[in-house]
Amino acid sequence: MSPFIRFLLFASVLYLGWYGAYEFYLKERTHIDQYVIDNLVFLAEGMLRAIGFDLVDFSQIDGQWRNHMAIVNTPGVTIGAPCDGIVLFALFVVFVVAFPGPWKHRAWFIPSGLFIIHLLNAMRVAALTIIVYWNEKWLSFNHDYTFTIVVYSVVMVLWWWWINGFSDIRKKASA
Repeated sequence: MSPFIRFLLFASVLYLGWYGAYEFYLKERTHIDQYVIDNLVFLAEGMLRAIGFDLVDFSQIDGQWRNHMAIVNTPGVTIGAPCDGIVLFALFVVFVVAFPGPWKHRAWFIPSGLFIIHLLNAMRVAALTIIVYWNEKWLSFNHDYTFTIVVYSVVMVLWWWWINGFSDIRKKASA
């Protein structure tokens, strides 16, 4: 079997396994989306406060997960499960695990990549909040296009780094 076909089959099985675990167990029983979204709000608010924005304090809402943030006098942004980055986390991990390479590098590369993706997503949320502050009409375009391209480009660079820096295929080709 060719390495490409092996990769596609292995990645498909891994992704389908992740999808099943997510849809039928993790999403409802662990509240994973809410934890990730709550952390995105926490990080993005910290970034905005660090650069001097005055934010609406939604922390007094008891018993609810934080999924909304706003600069004072703006409607702000709401983060939903499709935008929390979990699917992108899964795709990143599946790619690195399915693509040949030593496990000793996967042990640090996967957590580092997940951290980079999550931090970038928090920066995206902060930037979208600033966009709403400047001009709410610009939100949809930047959410749908600008930041989708930016985030997926970074993930592609991480994958490229894995292939060229750590994969067994790259090492075999250069030998």
